[in-house]
Amino acid sequence: MQINKSRVAVGFIVAGILMAIFGAILAVVLGVVLVFVGPVVIDDQVVKNTVLDPKNEFSYTMWRDVPVPFFMAVYFFHVVNPKEILNGEKPMVEQRGPYVYRKTIQKDNITFHPNNTVSYREYRSYFFEPSMSVGNESDVVTIPNMLVLGASIMMENLPRGLRVLLSATFKAFNEEAFLTKPVGELMWGYDSKLVDFLNKYLPGMLPTSGKFGLFAEFNNSNTGLFTIFTGKDDIRKVHRVDSWNGLTTLSYWRTPQCNMINGTAGQLWPPFMTKESTLPFYSPDACRSLELLYQRQGYFKGVPLYRFNAPKTLFANGTEYPPNEGFCPCRQSGLLNVSSCRHNSPVFISQPHFFNADPVLLDYVLGLHPSEEEHETFIEIHPLTGVPLNVAVRLQLNLYLKKVDGIGETGSISEVVMPMIWFQETGYIDGPVLSTFRNNLVVLPAVMEYAQYGFIGIGLVVLLIGVLLLYKAKVKLFNQASVCATFSLFYLHVACCKVMHVLLQKEVEKVCMCMYVKNMTHHKRSSSSCSQQICVIKKPNVPRFLKPGYLFHMFKL
Repeated sequence: MQINKSRVAVGFIVAGILMAIFGAILAVVLGVVLVFVGPVVIDDQVVKNTVLDPKNEFSYTMWRDVPVPFFMAVYFFHVVNPKEILNGEKPMVEQRGPYVYRKTIQKDNITFHPNNTVSYREYRSYFFEPSMSVGNESDVVTIPNMLVLGASIMMENLPRGLRVLLSATFKAFNEEAFLTKPVGELMWGYDSKLVDFLNKYLPGMLPTSGKFGLFAEFNNSNTGLFTIFTGKDDIRKVHRVDSWNGLTTLSYWRTPQCNMINGTAGQLWPPFMTKESTLPFYSPDACRSLELLYQRQGYFKGVPLYRFNAPKTLFANGTEYPPNEGFCPCRQSGLLNVSSCRHNSPVFISQPHFFNADPVLLDYVLGLHPSEEEHETFIEIHPLTGVPLNVAVRLQLNLYLKKVDGIGETGSISEVVMPMIWFQETGYIDGPVLSTFRNNLVVLPAVMEYAQYGFIGIGLVVLLIGVLLLYKAKVKLFNQASVCATFSLFYLHVACCKVMHVLLQKEVEKVCMCMYVKNMTHHKRSSSSCSQQICVIKKPNVPRFLKPGYLFHMFKL
């Protein structure tokens, strides 16, 4: 049987065009499906990898070991004029540092409970980093003596005879109002005969039974027993604190609201954050829950983030911000009185250099220069997962000073909140952790997002090309003398040049347009026959995508 090569060629052309159109439609459908299904798949993966579960190796290891490098930078306020202060003059300070310490964190005693919670203790250690510091731990600075000036305030309401006895005790141990010692000793503790004496005869008065130092309690210690939610039953609760040291509320403050333990432990937050979200967390060092508010969005090394910062109301007093009334007795706005959780010592915390505090505090002390860039507390977080990318928590330790009658060491000190040190704890994701995080939680979702629109775009383009090719193929088939084409439901008006009247007007199923047609199965000859005449086939009902006009052909009728 003889093979019609023209028909085979046409078959391949039509098949190819149809396959292209089918592929285009499939690509469009796939893209549309991804638009709706893609985000659901990504969210499902985020939930699975955010739940605290040892089976989630990456997220569990990140939570347990905290592989992100953390550093604590400490700045001392060196007192320039200690003698003048005792005479009632305004204090003048000079910032020294930073003295930088690498902080290591390790969770231990991890215990999972049936109610979808997990308990642990977090241990922290600090190691001095000379290369990152301005100065050394052997640097000598002068700061207020907390043992003398702090104890004087604590004893001011006792009978005068006891205050005089306390003053005599200070003199016996050569303790003065201001202390000049190396940074390392002030940080981690120094030997003091007065401390030994007080621990022996007044046990419980001091927070330590050994060396006395500003951070003596911090190094090689834990932050207490935390119990947090794993998120297995509700991902919105993951990392939230259920209890701390067995407590669901505190007893330091004056109102139930201020005694609430809110938010997380301050390292990770629940996923799917919005611009209306806040960052609440409980800080054992501040003895209360803190809350940061949304500030702006941005990027950290290519990873999208939301930036949350400490609002001005964080340490505002009850007069300026009524919900904080429970943290009083208060002084100027911007100071948090933590004496209730610090053995009643007159200690206040604030933001560094009294940033966001009452401006009057700057009038009492010379040498302070608050700056948003240097002194603001912020956390930059990946909103989809709740993982912090860049963190800077900045706090200042202050001591309330004034003259106490009967205690000569206080001299004629004017009433003032005296800054002693400020410190910042910083950390950011970097290296392999950042790469893994970006690839799994940023690049892959982005590829899926672009793919869904890419499929739609490519599909539409290919579909358009296929339609155009199909149109051209039809025109070519219709005009070639050796090709047969199939058309459905067209009314053809065929006019003979000689007779000039309509030969037929019927619904045509198939028209063979060969140059020499011996058998035209669908034509009815008219009474006036013609031979090899130029005929006109007019197509008044041709669809829009076909080229309008007249096609001229030679027929042998």
